[in-house]
Amino acid sequence: MKTKTQEFSFYKEVYKIVSKIPKGRVTTYGNIAFILGKPRAARAVGYALNVLKKEETEIPWQRVINSQGMISFKGDIFRANLQRKLLEQEGIHFDKNDKIDLKKYGWLNL
Repeated sequence: MKTKTQEFSFYKEVYKIVSKIPKGRVTTYGNIAFILGKPRAARAVGYALNVLKKEETEIPWQRVINSQGMISFKGDIFRANLQRKLLEQEGIHFDKNDKIDLKKYGWLNL
């Protein structure tokens, strides 16, 4: 079981990587986990980003999506709509199935 210190350290590492994603690009939870050397920790990356107060952060949380190129919203439609709006403002387009083309907009796709 992780201690609070280990969890906080992991979250800080997630934020450090996510902060490097350029405007107009996206990556996946799995890619962030892989970069951190924890390829099975995609869900933990999602938890780290969910902790952020979305309206108040400088960390571009909206640039991290699921491996299918879609927004994961787990029932929080407000946050999903906000994420889509922020991505569209950066010039990222969604197809008719609400997917983002990871080949076109992906950052460090592994």
